[in-house]
Amino acid sequence: MYKTLILSVIVFLSVSCKQEKPKPVVVKKISHDSVIVFDTAQMPKAMANDSFSNAPEVKDIDGNIYETVRIGSQVWMAKNLKVKHYRNGDEIPNIKSDKTWSYLSTGAWCYYKNGHSYGKTYGKLYNWYAVGDKRGLAPEGWHIPSDDEWEELMTYLGNNIDANVKLKEKGTAHWRIPNEDATNSSGFSALPGGLRFSHGSSFDCLSDFGYWWSSTEEEQNGDAMGWYTNYSYSYGMGTFFYNKKWGFSVRCIKD
Repeated sequence: MYKTLILSVIVFLSVSCKQEKPKPVVVKKISHDSVIVFDTAQMPKAMANDSFSNAPEVKDIDGNIYETVRIGSQVWMAKNLKVKHYRNGDEIPNIKSDKTWSYLSTGAWCYYKNGHSYGKTYGKLYNWYAVGDKRGLAPEGWHIPSDDEWEELMTYLGNNIDANVKLKEKGTAHWRIPNEDATNSSGFSALPGGLRFSHGSSFDCLSDFGYWWSSTEEEQNGDAMGWYTNYSYSYGMGTFFYNKKWGFSVRCIKD
């Protein structure tokens, strides 16, 4: 049976990402007040016959082309989303102003530190309002993965530790040193694109963490769920609840 431990908040997102490594855990819920974590002793072992293969490329409404990869029964984009228009052609605002970002309740995107050069590598950071917009953020035939679909990905890869190893790009061209555990055997090519804080006035975690929104909302307080990978073998892959104003990367999954 899983053992639970309530920890003080501000573990990953509201402090510097460069902190002492904890023992291996799966983060099952991060709220404004607490973090609930679970012992991984009973997590399933990696599947004996992992199935990874390339899949056809996909193009978004702006003409950006994404490599894709089949992981088990799922097909994922192998790059972070870069689109600046919804599927119907409506523009998604690029919000650079700290104050404007902090008051938003509609969709928006930005580059890390508002620097265009970051976007070439890491894609765009979106608030959750863009993710949840009914006009569609993903290309036709694709969607933003639910929390259950993210969990299916992690479970297929074995557990949170194995998933972290198999999803990350190899080497330290983008990931913080040492990142020696990363194999990218899945072809997912996870990158540490960092985040934008909900108040909009600062960015953090580039090279340390990659954060991706899910389409799943948290019913109790109106937050949304996302998933992360990180430079450390010990952290593993995890999931969190957080305010919809935060800026995170987006990956899409095929319908």
